[in-house]
Amino acid sequence: MNRRSPSTHRRRALASLALALGVAAKALAGTMVTPALVPPPPALAGVKSYVLMDFRTGAILASKDPQLQLPPASLTKLMTAYLSYGALADGRLHWHQRIPVSDVAWHTGGSSMFIQPNLPVTVDQLMHGLIIDSGNDAAVALAQAVAGSRAAFVADMNAEAARLGLKGAHYTDVDGLPDPGLHLSAMNIAQLSRDLIARYPQVLQISRIHYYRYNHITQRSWNPALFGHPHVDGLKTGHTHAAGHCMDTTIDRHGRRLIAVVMGAPSWPAGVHDVMRLFDYAYRFTHDHELLKAGQIVGNYRDDALDPDHFPVKAAQAVWVSTFVGQAQHIQRVLHYDQLGGRPVTVGMPVGSMRFELNGRVLARTALLAAAPAQPAGTLGTLWNRIRAEL
Repeated sequence: MNRRSPSTHRRRALASLALALGVAAKALAGTMVTPALVPPPPALAGVKSYVLMDFRTGAILASKDPQLQLPPASLTKLMTAYLSYGALADGRLHWHQRIPVSDVAWHTGGSSMFIQPNLPVTVDQLMHGLIIDSGNDAAVALAQAVAGSRAAFVADMNAEAARLGLKGAHYTDVDGLPDPGLHLSAMNIAQLSRDLIARYPQVLQISRIHYYRYNHITQRSWNPALFGHPHVDGLKTGHTHAAGHCMDTTIDRHGRRLIAVVMGAPSWPAGVHDVMRLFDYAYRFTHDHELLKAGQIVGNYRDDALDPDHFPVKAAQAVWVSTFVGQAQHIQRVLHYDQLGGRPVTVGMPVGSMRFELNGRVLARTALLAAAPAQPAGTLGTLWNRIRAEL
């Protein structure tokens, strides 16, 4: 029988240990560089389309057929509200201004705030009736006050949709009553809602109200998500036979706002259940991260043809991104400097850009600005800078 020496056993044991450590190191390295798996969003039964958006970053956290054009029902009134707030902002309307009620507005069918030709109504009351009561009569009265007629206002709605980049959106009325040509996508509505809240945050002071009283009639908000969910404060709902139950809901929990648009839910309880599941999913699995503050120094621009030959550059704006848990550490920063060709540099002048990528996908961008001035170095100065750089 052949017997191996103790030294042979020790060498084999050490070799096995080294192999095991190598395998473990490779496994650990793989864990360190592989982004965390994205948990699947909740399955929403019976919903035609939905979008879950982070308000601060605009990131889409989950979606189903987000660009599908569908009947929006009273979600149409979001654009009516948007243009009315614009008229208030530029002075064409005033909150306490009394608005005459036409017979056309009075006789508009569907949901109503019950305005009448001989009953005083202000812009403030119409805005409440539009958003809380989903009043079709309020929508027509506001459209006539802003643009003179419903047709002119609808033209403004479509022009604004194009300006905002609402791809595929088309309006044919101001209130959302059924029309074959009226269609919006969940993405259109989420984008419009984000811009509405960002530009006119006072809309939330109205959309969070549970009940509104006008003409001795108290009506409950048409947004059922307001009831029983204290962090929900808007935004709009709509329902027709063709559209189903549509919900555009926003929530602010611990300082982070989300927007969920659900199109074509089978019922109001189902719609509320769906948007709250989407919100819970986002708050559990995603986070917002501030990658840069506005004005933060991020690097140095170098050019031998300038005096001085280098100067600090700063971020033009704050950069926030939304990521799933475990992904933030894998974000890559890609810096690009413009070729200035020795031109004079002033403070605040754009000199490049920085983008932030995750798995090849661009999450955000910012321009880079000069944080100090520089002048052309001239021929001798440029030569001296090159010599000094080589020393």
